[in-house]
Amino acid sequence: MTAVLLAAAILVCSAFVVRVIAYAPLQSQSAGQMATIRGTVTDESGATVPNTRLTFAAAEASVGTKTGADGSYAVTLAPGFYAVHVESAGFGSIDKTGVEIKAGSDVRLDFLLRVMTGHGPVYAVTLVDPTPTRIATKLSEPSPAADQSAAYLPQYATADTVQAWIPMKDGVRLAVNLYMPDGPLPAAHPGEKFPAILEYLPYRKDDWTLARDWDLHSYFVRRGYVTARVDIRGTGASEGAPPDREYSDQEQQDGLEVIAWLAKQPWSNGNVGMMGISWGGFNSIQMARLHPPALKAIIAMCATEELFHDDIHYIDNLMHLDEFELGMDLQLGLTRAPDFPTDEKSLAARFDAKPWAPLYLQHQRDSEFWRRASVAPNHYDEYRVPSFMIGGFLDGYRDSIPRFFEHSKAPIKALIGPWNHTFPHEAVPGPSIEWRVEAVRWWDYWLKGIQNGIMDEPRLEVYMRHRYPPETTIGEIPGEWRAEKTWPPANAHTQTLFLEPNHTLGEEAPPASPSVAHELTCVPSIGNEAGFWWGDLTADQRPIDAFSLVYDSAPLTKETALLGWPKVYMEVSSDTPLADWFARLSDVAPDGAVTLITGAGRSGAQRDSAANPSNLELNRKFELPIELHVTSWIFPPGHRIRLAISNAMWPMIWPTPYQTTTSLWLGGANTARLELPLVPLVAPARPYFATPEKEAPLAGVKSAGDTWPPQYWTLTHDLITGNARVDWVGDDSSEYPWGKMKDHEQMGYEVLDSSPATSRVFGTASTTVELPGRTLVWSVVLTLTSDARNFYYHFDRHLTENGKPLRDKTWEETIPRDDQ
Repeated sequence: MTAVLLAAAILVCSAFVVRVIAYAPLQSQSAGQMATIRGTVTDESGATVPNTRLTFAAAEASVGTKTGADGSYAVTLAPGFYAVHVESAGFGSIDKTGVEIKAGSDVRLDFLLRVMTGHGPVYAVTLVDPTPTRIATKLSEPSPAADQSAAYLPQYATADTVQAWIPMKDGVRLAVNLYMPDGPLPAAHPGEKFPAILEYLPYRKDDWTLARDWDLHSYFVRRGYVTARVDIRGTGASEGAPPDREYSDQEQQDGLEVIAWLAKQPWSNGNVGMMGISWGGFNSIQMARLHPPALKAIIAMCATEELFHDDIHYIDNLMHLDEFELGMDLQLGLTRAPDFPTDEKSLAARFDAKPWAPLYLQHQRDSEFWRRASVAPNHYDEYRVPSFMIGGFLDGYRDSIPRFFEHSKAPIKALIGPWNHTFPHEAVPGPSIEWRVEAVRWWDYWLKGIQNGIMDEPRLEVYMRHRYPPETTIGEIPGEWRAEKTWPPANAHTQTLFLEPNHTLGEEAPPASPSVAHELTCVPSIGNEAGFWWGDLTADQRPIDAFSLVYDSAPLTKETALLGWPKVYMEVSSDTPLADWFARLSDVAPDGAVTLITGAGRSGAQRDSAANPSNLELNRKFELPIELHVTSWIFPPGHRIRLAISNAMWPMIWPTPYQTTTSLWLGGANTARLELPLVPLVAPARPYFATPEKEAPLAGVKSAGDTWPPQYWTLTHDLITGNARVDWVGDDSSEYPWGKMKDHEQMGYEVLDSSPATSRVFGTASTTVELPGRTLVWSVVLTLTSDARNFYYHFDRHLTENGKPLRDKTWEETIPRDDQ
């Protein structure tokens, strides 16, 4: 048998392969003269590519066939000369002319397809990695409008994408999109050296974040940087097994190797920066803690260095079941884009990967499990990498920024806006700003050595929020920017307000004796109006306040500016062995509307230690301070300051298993009080920010909607059973040159006020991939229930192709409650 291997052509400066076809007449042939052509189509990783179309064309006719599920094909042809065309969604096509087929022969023709994303020129590139590289694509033209109005003018005309492999020491290869100025380097700019900026995520660079990556990265590329968007091992296009958790040791070890690889490329000046939002901000901080020699600076956005207290598994050290658990455990099962292989090797590694949620449930107290990847509380002295921290007062991770100022020895610069968990240039609510101007100045200083004065300027730029109504659809937060040399702010002072027996906040402490107890019967189903975490826009707080202990100040006589961590000091007791306390600070308008400013919670069991919680002694008083999440606010005259105390915050926090009555004690040496961090109304300086610039959209890629925040959020109460239920639904869709993707998520939370131990969360999610001739649907079902002793976890993962089941797997675990 004759064996031939044909590879997809790598062309320069042509978006499409031009077919030059030589034809030979087809003649009537006897069966003995016919030839058999067979073979397999694979990609660069060796995985087979099903549903590939192959056409063998001669002058009078052509013969077509497709590869089967195993990537193989077979066809019978008359002798002659043929033009062969091979194509599959998401890959560069193959055209081969003048292929001679001899009478009676048995020929093997194998084809190697290379991945293609977007439309545009295809480049061959030479990198340090000797492994064959993937193609590079010029995904879009620059935006002239952005160029002409840019606050920080670009030096390079375009950003082009080079897809490559980064080899790890154990042989696994990580997939990277290298965004480069004007084309592949060093050829595009011989002799020039560029710093590299790394973003390192599990969120699928070739589909889920593709358009977002282009918009973000091309800004930096056109200003003289190479950016690298790397899929974490076992996710997206990268090889290897998926990690078993966020921020794994393997992720960090690979990250060290990636940074070293970037620094050694022929186009690199040896300096590497790292940036990211959320996960990418978290691991930027974690990599900085490890001090790889080439990592000179980071930008961490909407991220934290304190995993147990701040992350979304245990908000304020209290159990929270987030949308992330549902979506991430779905995404773990997806194979790479754009071919989405479903062979056994691909599915065994990803589809069968254990979901992460049970692992987090097995660690319900602070421990080395969480400290391993945290800087707080014991590693600030080791942290030396210059860090630009960006966050928002509607984001749940904002506390990390002032903590770094207070505890780290590293050079810190910070920007805190009114934003939620998003990039400031596309923030809703706004005002949105072009933060990348400051980011480029930061990179120029630390990665290029340009003395631009950025470190001589105020280190903290913060948005002082003015009062706004308690609505969830506000487009822009009113307020003003303020610049401070550092943290804490200049001329800051503390105002103390005491909780009074008549439910007011006063400037004088109540009498030392007799002590007064304000009792509160816990209603487990309250809290919906405070949101899903201590962030985002929230509704009017009056429905929660109706079941809370509420303390109001007198109407304010002047504007009052708040910036920092409010603190609440309480002496409390409980008639059950486990109880949580929550404090919310709000603005009460003259018309009665109540806008949430900030809040926080704390478990009574963790009064002495989050690592070693202990049961409460029934009805015994103890001190329980609560530090609310950092905030800014300017109260108008005539408004009141409100502090509300409750024992439930559902569905944000999983209910404790008891019907509880607590007492808050007023009077005595440590009477209950609220401490407010105030600053002068007149700012030391006011920064200016440019309006966001718009890059030309990525060719062939469109998206709409989002799974979070959801499109619908409803709360229902069953008046007969007393059951409360919150439901939300989110959908998004995307189009790519190779096909379409749709994501759907919905979650429901249930609690029974008369039996909070038996709470329940259930969710379903799916990702539908539409390719020519194939429709793949990955779906999951999550159920978590509890009783007084245990959590009961159930998770199903399913995969269908064209409506037919391909694979199913189920996980079930019983996990004891551990003071949660």
